Amino acid sequence: MSSSEAKPHFVFPPPSPVGVPIATSVATFPVRRIFCVGRNYADHAREMGAEVDREAPFYFTKPADAVALSGATIAYPPGTQDCHYEGEFVVALGGSAFRVPPDEAMGCVFGYAAGIDLTRRDLQGAAKAKGRPWDLGKAFENSALISPITPASDFGGIGEQTLMTRVNGEVRQQARLSDMVWSVPELIAHLSRYYHLEPGDLLYTGTPAGVAAVKPGDKLSVKIEGLEELAIAIGPAE
Repeated sequence: MSSSEAKPHFVFPPPSPVGVPIATSVATFPVRRIFCVGRNYADHAREMGAEVDREAPFYFTKPADAVALSGATIAYPPGTQDCHYEGEFVVALGGSAFRVPPDEAMGCVFGYAAGIDLTRRDLQGAAKAKGRPWDLGKAFENSALISPITPASDFGGIGEQTLMTRVNGEVRQQARLSDMVWSVPELIAHLSRYYHLEPGDLLYTGTPAGVAAVKPGDKLSVKIEGLEELAIAIGPAE
């Protein structure tokens, strides 16, 4: 074997790939990157004291190790006294997209899932007040909760399906996917102007009104018509 063909010798083992189960399949979806859309439901923007930017969507990101799978019990996040749930519709990409128009954007979609964007609201608020990035408030371990992914062919078109978030069995969020300010093809097309989107990318499409704090012992669920339910428990802080 030539030196150019030699396998790299890492100084310590590289991290294992992050995967999400696929509904009705033994296969696993490998996660590459996580993009999240901010203020994509007008009622949530208003409850946060903000307005929807109707000129263009905006985004923040989470690392792949933010993923936590349905059925898990996760520790209450460190460094916060005000962690909030945000139930979301998640789009999983199975193809490449770069500068695609909206009418071609859905060609790269693999499937969909129910998700929760956990947010350290106190840290996010402090960052906003100083005009700083939201990373400490948004991009942390176990902050991108997700159900098994349902292939797009088993879901059908995105429209009037209901998204419902429950905390300890009580409905806290309820909206239709059609309530999103920016549709999924519009989001993919816009994001593809700035990134080479690739298989394994996840897109959390925003949350409706009704977000609130969680505490250790809470049980969270998100159900979207046609998709596997997401169920997560919040354990004690580490």
